Order: sequence, then C-alpha cells, then structure tokens
Amino acid sequence: MSDRDSAAWWDAVRRHELTLQRCAACREVRFPPRAMCNRCGAESAEWVPALGTGRVYSWVVTHQVFAPALAGRVPYTTLLVRLDDGPDLLMYGNLAEGAPADLRPGLPVEAVFEDAEDGTTLINWRPRP
Repeated sequence: MSDRDSAAWWDAVRRHELTLQRCAACREVRFPPRAMCNRCGAESAEWVPALGTGRVYSWVVTHQVFAPALAGRVPYTTLLVRLDDGPDLLMYGNLAEGAPADLRPGLPVEAVFEDAEDGTTLINWRPRP
C-alpha cells in the first residue's frame, strides 16, 4: 500500500494521526500525497495535521467478496468523503458506525482509526453527532 509519496502518510495513520501534504512553496494542501504540487509545480512538501472531519460525497455497498481478509465483513460500505480541510480533498474509508440506509450526501462524518490484525491501520468514518 505504501509507496514513495505515501509512506509518511501511512506512518502517521499507524500513530492514529490524520495528516495531509502541504506544498512548501504555495501552501496548497493536497491529498492523495504526490511528488509535485498540482498548483505551482514545486517538488517540496510538508505534512500538516488534518481536521479529521468531512462530509459524505458518495458511497458504495459491497456485497461481493473481493479479498479473503474481508469475507467476514460483507456487506460493507465504503464512503468517499469530501474533507473539511479544502474543497478538492477527497478520501475513502469504510463506514465505521451506522447503516447505509442512514447515509445521505453531505452527512457530516469524522475519521476513526482501525488497527487490522495484519498490522495495517485504516481510516474509517462515522457520522458526527
């Protein structure tokens, strides 16, 4: 899962910290992580804390077993969340609490961390009170 651009992000997630990349030149925040800023082309960036909140943009309920490790979770719901940190920042994660029937576009959610048995930590989302 981790690569050159995302390794620092995955390290932060393992510490239960949600971070985003910010361009060192123009200060534009971006996600997913990448080597070059889309706005100014600079190749230097820093990691900054994310708010950990957003709004549901879309979702899909998966009924098919695509990975044996997830067989016991089917059906599960994956959300696409528009982060409150910026207008063009989208992040995926599973629905941690609630039912798919309760979802609607714009529903406020917050990030929660899930430590998987294989040592991976995932970002999931739950409705905000």
